[in-house]
Amino acid sequence: MSRLRPEKLHVRFTDGATGDGPTVPRRYTLTHSDATGDLFLTVGREYDREQLSGLQTRLMRDEVLAEWQEEPDGLALHVHCHVSGGLVLGTAALRDAIFRRELPLALEALRHGDGGFFAAHPELDRAPIWVHFHASQPRYRPVERWGTPADYTVR
Repeated sequence: MSRLRPEKLHVRFTDGATGDGPTVPRRYTLTHSDATGDLFLTVGREYDREQLSGLQTRLMRDEVLAEWQEEPDGLALHVHCHVSGGLVLGTAALRDAIFRRELPLALEALRHGDGGFFAAHPELDRAPIWVHFHASQPRYRPVERWGTPADYTVR
């Protein structure tokens, strides 16, 4: 069951990225508004530093960053979540739980927001998703397989 409300997702393409390419480098910057529930996705060759510069984003560090990387078996989507360390509000345990609860929504936003890309490259719907949890404590920094982009298709 999809959690994403497409009308709340705002997508912007930058740095020469279009709805169908390039594949590498291709990076995603996803932030949100606590007040409205809107999600803001930027697709580009680089992460959207302007989108990450807001006060709430700098303090909360609850953005989700992702990028396509070439691996021996083909492309894989690597997703990064900042659980602890630096200027961040909340305990690692709490933030880890929140990221794990909200990550399916974030992955739906990436898959839906870049739908033209997946239509142009349907083989990437079967690519692995690797989630990197970044934390100062080793127990909160695993790298986990979270399925494939097809698993997060909004129906």
